[in-house]
Amino acid sequence: MGTTLARRLIPIALACGCGIAAAADFTFSGNIQYNTDVVRIDFTLDNDSSDVRVWTDSFNNGDNFDPITALWSLPSGAKVGENDDDDSIAPGQTYYDSGLTFASLPAGNYAFTIAAYDNFAPDNLNDPFGFAGQTPVPIASWCQPASDNCLNQKGTFWRVNLSGVDSAAPVPEPAAWLLMMAGLGATAAFARRRRV
Repeated sequence: MGTTLARRLIPIALACGCGIAAAADFTFSGNIQYNTDVVRIDFTLDNDSSDVRVWTDSFNNGDNFDPITALWSLPSGAKVGENDDDDSIAPGQTYYDSGLTFASLPAGNYAFTIAAYDNFAPDNLNDPFGFAGQTPVPIASWCQPASDNCLNQKGTFWRVNLSGVDSAAPVPEPAAWLLMMAGLGATAAFARRRRV
């Protein structure tokens, strides 16, 4: 009797997602404009995990910038790890791609960042990265220190993959937030004028 009830409840629980969380894979991509830019993607682990991977596969043998990545524990901002070059995490990576793998990572909230090498990460996410305070240089005209070949690494494209996490979302840069808020303010002012 109990086995029959269990057989009936499991498909229902799976169909509605009730109480059953499964780790998933996520991919985010975009373009950075300057050598000082830092892309941040936040993710959550609902339970302790034994297989979390976060990596880039966008270097494309030098078509795009050389990425450096870091992982941070939230809300403290403590750096969990940093990597410059690791193309062994997943198929599709090329020699300057980057990322981290974890055989054991506690449940919680995390941030994964990607920057152009050698904009090294600080010990805490709340502190400035290595290029903070420098005049931003457009990636398309910047000679990346790692390349020894300034002609080929001009691409601004990045792609980040996360595997074994429960949820993930990119975090807009403060400048993007300011533009969005200004746009919302202008829209509200326009709507208020139309009502008058």
